[in-house]
Amino acid sequence: MDSSVQSIGDLSLNSAIYSAHTGGMRFNQNASMASIEASAKDFEAMFMSQMLQPMWEGVEVNSMFGGGHGEEVMREILIQEYGKSMANVGGFGLSDAIKNEMIKIQQMSNGSVGGTNG
Repeated sequence: MDSSVQSIGDLSLNSAIYSAHTGGMRFNQNASMASIEASAKDFEAMFMSQMLQPMWEGVEVNSMFGGGHGEEVMREILIQEYGKSMANVGGFGLSDAIKNEMIKIQQMSNGSVGGTNG
């Protein structure tokens, strides 16, 4: 992973932890593992869709078979579905890391120490 991306992630996590300890951020203390996994998978799908977006910006529309605002909207939906599909088959592996961090934050907000090391 690029060190700048890692730094941004660490900064975000530290900010969330600080907010959780100071009461500035509220977490669902009874979130089920299924809802945590679904949220992590949804985030990865959104991230992957955002990464795919620039790839499609240079693709010209074939005027014989389409074009217009409708195709622009449908292309965005198609890219979102590509992101979901890629996340469902393993993606970049972000969802596992996100899930572990969500569990750690939930445990810290509950006052428990210990947790997952992953």
